Amino acid sequence: MNYQKQEIKKGINLHLIKTDNFKTDLIAVFLTTSLNRENVSKNAIIPMILRKGSNSLDNIEKMNKEFEEMYGADFNCGIDKTGDNQVLKFYLEIVDNKYLPSEENITTRGINTLLDIVFNPKTENGAFKTEYIDSEKQKLKILIEGKKDNKSQYANYRCQEEMFKGKPFGLYKYGYIEDIEPMNAQNLYEYYKNLLSECKIDIFVSGDVEEEKITKSIKDNQNIQKLNEREAKYETKNQKLDNKETREVIEQSDVTQGNLVLGLSIDEESKKEKYIAVVYNAILGGSATSKMFKIVREQHSLAYTAGSSYLRHKNCIFIKCGIEIENYQKAVKLIKEQIEDMKNGKFTEEDIANGKNGIISMIKSIPDEQDTGITYYLGQELSEYKMTFEEYEKEIKAVTKEEIIDFAKKVNIDIIYFLKN
Repeated sequence: MNYQKQEIKKGINLHLIKTDNFKTDLIAVFLTTSLNRENVSKNAIIPMILRKGSNSLDNIEKMNKEFEEMYGADFNCGIDKTGDNQVLKFYLEIVDNKYLPSEENITTRGINTLLDIVFNPKTENGAFKTEYIDSEKQKLKILIEGKKDNKSQYANYRCQEEMFKGKPFGLYKYGYIEDIEPMNAQNLYEYYKNLLSECKIDIFVSGDVEEEKITKSIKDNQNIQKLNEREAKYETKNQKLDNKETREVIEQSDVTQGNLVLGLSIDEESKKEKYIAVVYNAILGGSATSKMFKIVREQHSLAYTAGSSYLRHKNCIFIKCGIEIENYQKAVKLIKEQIEDMKNGKFTEEDIANGKNGIISMIKSIPDEQDTGITYYLGQELSEYKMTFEEYEKEIKAVTKEEIIDFAKKVNIDIIYFLKN
């Protein structure tokens, strides 16, 4: 896998991932903007509107016909939250040219089609189509109202909301019901134009691609030529939490199983500690050989599921467990003991080796999926840390037990969230 990045215009970058591991090319466009309460709901609905059609492909039927003519191209889009940013995501997967019977350059056609969908939406009278807005507002409302349907995901969201109360990361990525009603075809289109003039734009092409042809096709694309240069408005710095004491939040819902989430914050995390944090998390709860799995779940049978995840962009770790409701106090006590054991060095070299092996296996598997490779490089693009897979693996291997213990002493339980009936 060979990765190259170049600036098309200020604030607009092209990323080429050349690989012959796949029979498809994956084209992606990401619009990244700072996350805040005023724009979160608008950003969530924009991809839903854009997928309805462009000025060239002005309805779903024409879009589907275009995808069919590109040998069954697969289009998808959505919204995500990365650190204190909201990312509008658009993907088009197409068959690589060398596997096609004709000499038509499907990759170039796919690039032009995706750029047209993102940057040249269907409009009427200088605004989005009203009928599109009305239907997508209703879909977004249903999406927001349905966030309680998956209780485990809901508990994780609520823990984040409480932990980052009043801060961008505490916002729900799909927005809020009360912000939907004021939306209309005109004000959403004005917001969309403003977004395009200020956001960070990243275009990715992954596959067995010809770099010069791809670069030229994107630079020559009329939609790209119309875009202005910009000082892209997005966040690379992490807002520190100022919470001093552990808070407990207990919420009631119609559940048969308790959902326990602990939010852990990390004091003064440096670049080196980013890699120590990954190993720490693997030992604590990020693998099948972790303390959460072996001790909380298997040895004490206090959880149906038990694990943890490290959020590099926010310097925090979330421990998630599905438990019997009556086992709440026992589970919290045992989890706290595991966190203290990490601070006291009560883990073995075998634990470290198992954790590192799992991480390195994950790193080595990144090139095996096109979207995973793109996600990896986008994550680096939205942070201050850039490195190859080999450099990442080297940093993980270099982590010592003493460094993990020192790091563990900077880990604090910020919030304990419990969803029960």
